[in-house]
Amino acid sequence: MTDINPFVITQRQIDEASAMLGLDPATHAFLREPMREFTFTIPLRMDDGSVKIFRGYRVQYSDARGPCKGGIRWHPDETLDTVKALAAWMTWKTSVVDIPLGGSKGGVACNPKELSPTEQERLARGYVRAVWRMIGEELDIPAPDVYTNPQIMAWMMDEYSTIRGHMVPGVITGKPLQLGGSAGRDDATARGGIYAVREAAKVINLDLEGATIAIQGYGSVGRSIHKLADELLSLRVVAVSDSHGGIYNPNGLDYKTIYQHKRATGSVVDAPNTEALSNDEILATDVTVLFPAALENVITDENAGSIKAKIVAEMANGPTTPEADKILYDRGIYVLPDLMCNAGGVTVSYFEQVQNAYDYYWTLDTIHQRLDRKMSEAFHAVHRVAELKGVRNRQAAYLVAIERVAEAAKLRGWV
Repeated sequence: MTDINPFVITQRQIDEASAMLGLDPATHAFLREPMREFTFTIPLRMDDGSVKIFRGYRVQYSDARGPCKGGIRWHPDETLDTVKALAAWMTWKTSVVDIPLGGSKGGVACNPKELSPTEQERLARGYVRAVWRMIGEELDIPAPDVYTNPQIMAWMMDEYSTIRGHMVPGVITGKPLQLGGSAGRDDATARGGIYAVREAAKVINLDLEGATIAIQGYGSVGRSIHKLADELLSLRVVAVSDSHGGIYNPNGLDYKTIYQHKRATGSVVDAPNTEALSNDEILATDVTVLFPAALENVITDENAGSIKAKIVAEMANGPTTPEADKILYDRGIYVLPDLMCNAGGVTVSYFEQVQNAYDYYWTLDTIHQRLDRKMSEAFHAVHRVAELKGVRNRQAAYLVAIERVAEAAKLRGWV
């Protein structure tokens, strides 16, 4: 049976890349474990006056290349191992797009759908009170992730600023524009992925005009992919899914119709002029590009053989297990690994940090141009290594990223 513990998976990927790079044992050992990890409790007074205790996490995987950077997830199945894996992936992600940051991640084991807005605010502020000594502009900068959003980031930034006694916008990214957020942050992850698909199509000589796509996961990233796929590349979205199920229409799914239905009902299921599909069927839909945009380990050795897409663009973190990655490669499917493909979000978060630091803000066009350049450079760096060494794209991404982090650690005299 495949071990789908996400941290075990990322350590295996580190082991493989370290062996290929010929890293010395000390450097290898240093890179396969987090530098710091924190587990804590957050007492939360509920609206009915009762108090519930929530488990919180913050993992700072590496700051060899710069301050740590990583989102905060609110999810009922959050575990320390998941947060450790995501912090490691963020370390490699900031490295592969070559921005001067390290990697971290945070989380709270909770179901935010069961919390009122006032309870969510108290939980956000409680999280910051638990970690404020460990975060900061020069230490570790959180951001939104699964089930967190700009409003939650605003509460967190305000709580940190209250503790410090002055406004500190740079402690958090993904904030509302009115509080020092960056233009272009809302769809940055999806936009970066679309840029990566465009570059991939060039190198494999794939005509994307009118090509079809499926999106597994219709949260904020999935919705943005739906909108941008047509606007930027004239792609036809024929299938989407969320946690309740999926829908399909071979003639295409209209973005506004699906988005409005999702807002009205809480799910894409039963949208007008669609037929039902399961999440597994979405993955196996006959399309040109598949965007897994939900959670980890959805493509495994059990279903990789049913994938029909020519490109798999990983918008989620860790959606493909190592065994499945090999199967996809052997079948000639071009995989855009998460380390590079979904790095648009952290790239624009970095842009937000820069703008906060000198209190001058860029136009949306400037953000898009600089994101396009960063994503294109990252794609071609990974593609060159994959071609040169004859390895899978995921292996190439790890080689690029880990070599840069290892070099920084060595130059600092750590190993």
